[in-house]
Order: sequence, then C-alpha cells, then structure tokens
Amino acid sequence: MSEPATLERVGKYLIIREIGRGASATVYLADDPFNQRKVALKVPDKVEDHKDPEAARRRKLFLIEASLAGKLVHPNIVKVFDASTEADMSYLVMEYVPAGNLKQYCSEDNLLPIRKVAMLVFKCCRALDYAYQNGVIHRDIKPANILLSDQDDIKISDFGTAHISTTQTTQVQGFLGSPAYMSPEQINEDNPSVQSDIYSMGIVLYELLSGKLPFTAQNFPSMLNKILNEPAVPITDHRPELPDRLVTIVQKAMNKDLSIRYPNWYEFSRDLADSLKEWEQIVNELSQAEKVNLLRDLNFFKFFREEQLKEVVRNADWVSRKKNESVLQEGDIDQAFYVIVKGKVKVTKSGRMLNALKAGDCFGEISFLNPTNQERTTAVSALDDVQIVRLHVPQMDLMSESTQLQFNKIFLRNLVSRLSQTTSDADL
Repeated sequence: MSEPATLERVGKYLIIREIGRGASATVYLADDPFNQRKVALKVPDKVEDHKDPEAARRRKLFLIEASLAGKLVHPNIVKVFDASTEADMSYLVMEYVPAGNLKQYCSEDNLLPIRKVAMLVFKCCRALDYAYQNGVIHRDIKPANILLSDQDDIKISDFGTAHISTTQTTQVQGFLGSPAYMSPEQINEDNPSVQSDIYSMGIVLYELLSGKLPFTAQNFPSMLNKILNEPAVPITDHRPELPDRLVTIVQKAMNKDLSIRYPNWYEFSRDLADSLKEWEQIVNELSQAEKVNLLRDLNFFKFFREEQLKEVVRNADWVSRKKNESVLQEGDIDQAFYVIVKGKVKVTKSGRMLNALKAGDCFGEISFLNPTNQERTTAVSALDDVQIVRLHVPQMDLMSESTQLQFNKIFLRNLVSRLSQTTSDADL
C-alpha cells in the first residue's frame, strides 16, 4: 500500500490538507468534485516489507474498514462513501466531521455538562446497538473515536478493528484496542462480545464525567494487571456531586463481572434515557470549572481574574426558574443580589413593566450598596427559562478584598450609567 506521490490528488479526490495522522494511516481533508462535498480521505502508510507480519495485519484491518463502505447507515456513525483496496493505491473516502472528538472534553478543566454527556453517550449506545444488530462489534471504543459534528452531535468512527460476523474478509484476532479502554475479556483475548464494547463505553462515560481514567499505571503490564484484578477508583472520588443514579450506571457498565454488567445496548441506553428525564431541572450538575466558564463569558465578570471567579462560584447559589415563574416579589426582604447567567427576566412595579434584563445583567445590587433589611420595591420574573447566580450580601465578607472591590466598581459604574440615563430622559 502506498501514499499518494503528492498531496494534490488521490484518485478523483483533490487533497486540501492533512487533518490527522495515526500509527498506520494519514487522513486528509479532500474535495469530492463529482459530489461537490468535502470528505475525509484515509490513506494507509507505505509498507516497505510486504512479508512483515505487522504489515499483513494492517492490511487486514484496512480491508475490514473498507468492507463497511455503504453498509452502516446511521446518523451517529461516520459514513464510508467509497473505498479502493488496490495494493498500489488504497484509500477510504469518509464523511468529514469538522469539530474534533470527545477527547478534548476529558480533562477536569474542560468537562461538558452532565446532562450533555449522558445524552451523547445515549446516542453512542443507540448507534453501536444498530451496528451490533448488523453484525458489527467495534472493539476500539474510546473518546478519540467519537467525533463531534458541527451540529454538536456525535459520529462514531474508526471501525478498523471491528469484528464483522457478516463479512467474508478474514477477521483479525488477538490483542486489539486501546489499553486504557480495554475490557478484561479483550485482555484475555476472549471471543468478541457486545459486553466488551459496553465496558469500553462505560470507561468513556467515566472519563467524560470526571476528566480521569478509572485505572492509571506507569507501564503497559501494570495497566493490564489493574484492569484484570483491581477495583476501579470510584468516580465519586473525583466528582462527589454526581447524581447517584448516574454513578450506578457507570458502575454497571464497567463492571468486571459479566453477570452484573449491562447485557446489551438497549438496557444501557434505557437507563441513560430514564436518568435524563430526572435531571431536566438540575442546575447543580455543573462542576466548578463549568460554572467558572459560564461566568467568564458574561460581560458582568469580564474584568474578574480566574481566582476571583472561583471565589464567586464557591460562595454563590445557582437558581433556576421556568418561564413566567417569580424570582422576586414586591415586599420581599432579601439581602442578596443577582446576575443572570442564561435567559431573560422582566422587572415590574405594581404590574407595570419597567425593564427587561438579559444574560450578563444584574439586579438587586442596592442590597450590596446599602445592606439593610429593606423591602423590595419591584418584582422580577422569568421571561423564559433562566439560570441566575445569587450572592447573599453577608457572604461577601468571606470574599477577598480584591473581589469585593471588583463588585463595588461594577455596581458604582452601573449606578452612574442609570443616573445619566435618568438625567438624559429628564432633559427630553
């Protein structure tokens, strides 16, 4: 198998640029002029010694992936449009998925919201169940093989190590997959099983939720020994605030005991779907890092340093309200001020609308500037579903002077702006 002589053309496909390089192949972004679309073109690396056993193995893996061209048609599986398996010019033509893969969301400082993780893994389960019903066991499930589309959806890729029960192509046996995500059965080189893929997806779910792997080791043999013989680090050690139901799902998916592990994708996806219904209104699902990221994007907090944002997150309450629900009522006594994180609210007095506020706006800051038990003179209610940060004034004394000073600057600036607007309106 050979690489193209230049980076200009492979077959009828015009090379645009290289977008990925693995142990045995290079992936290019290419233009398909006949179908007027961008595609991902996977070209196996050049092999110098065709008698090398490893070369023969790579050839078989390539043929396995090529054999799936046009056969797995599912919205959450990368499409294989075309394949050439000639010795002098082999390549796969695949759907181009531009937004990277899930590995970028496997670190503690860049985690996705819990509900979104559950939804993405639910879609993976449904897609892999479809593949299984068509005779395909993936055998290399990991975050790097789960791509993100520009519609923020997922696409499972890289079926090169798959076991395909319906193909005439000789199957590759033995030690396959990525060590950190391997099931105990894969390590023992047992027959391919759907439960092995389920175990790997359990590891992916664990990593997406915690930013950690359940097993870590300094070398390959030690890693395999831990997977076979040691219990995983409980996910709650990394993230104690996770809902109990989700913790149970993770534990069941990656259980070493096959009689306890999910027997099929249907049961795994069903439990995820049931849990999604329960979390619809959970705001506290956000990790500290996620909350800091949300605040950082708001105009209100644009001059706050990282440590100050973390200080705010530690001391704030996160409030959720549905459309038309009350946030504050006239006459309430509440020594707190509020910053809108998502959505819009309206401010009214005696039923008359005074103002509409959006994400990044604040209200109730008079409680900070004049911290006495005064009754609210206006009411605030949600114009749509909103998330709001509430900071109790007495808690402000627990914050650093620099953080308190930042709030003072913002509130005084807002007060000056409102006074200027009032003066301008009076002049009219």
